Amino acid sequence: MVIILAPGPSVLFVIARAIAWGRATSILTVFGNVSGSFVLSSLVALGIGPILQKYHFAYVAVQWGGGLYLIYLGVDAIRNRAVHASDMTNQGPVGPTPLQSIRDGFWVGVLNPKAIVFFAAVLPQFVDIHGSSVTRQLLFLGLTFCVLAFISDGMWGVLAGTARAWLAQSNTRLEKLRATGGSIMVILGIAVLISAIVSG
Repeated sequence: MVIILAPGPSVLFVIARAIAWGRATSILTVFGNVSGSFVLSSLVALGIGPILQKYHFAYVAVQWGGGLYLIYLGVDAIRNRAVHASDMTNQGPVGPTPLQSIRDGFWVGVLNPKAIVFFAAVLPQFVDIHGSSVTRQLLFLGLTFCVLAFISDGMWGVLAGTARAWLAQSNTRLEKLRATGGSIMVILGIAVLISAIVSG
């Protein structure tokens, strides 16, 4: 839930839509985005589930990869916060139709190569490797993640749409938002690495 709440790429995309075109567009974008994300999480579950259940070293490797990847995402967010803030306030004057909003959100979600790595690196941290089918566990975790992401990202969209004029007035506010999300990801990445060391 902490990862979902942190202002990452999906949240920034939703906030950009909310600032430019309002709450309704942002909510439809969120729906499309989490639909695309669920497709990716399902592919990851079907692909790596059997491997994680069979090979313990693969599970440990995924833990390390996940921790390092979260740290990378966090550092990148902090370093490029000014660019990301600028992108959020330059969406164009003409808003999309409802169907276009869902479609755009879906393609952003399903064509995000970082999301594949994210699901492969993070979801296995919560799997009971000695329990029932790891693939089923990963599918359930992916669905849970997407439902929580819809609620959380939707809230970001509603808040940003409500405060769109205030947010658009200053890129500094958006930069601080991005830097905060990056810092949270770095902390979570370090926590995952510590967990990998302790369990490994």
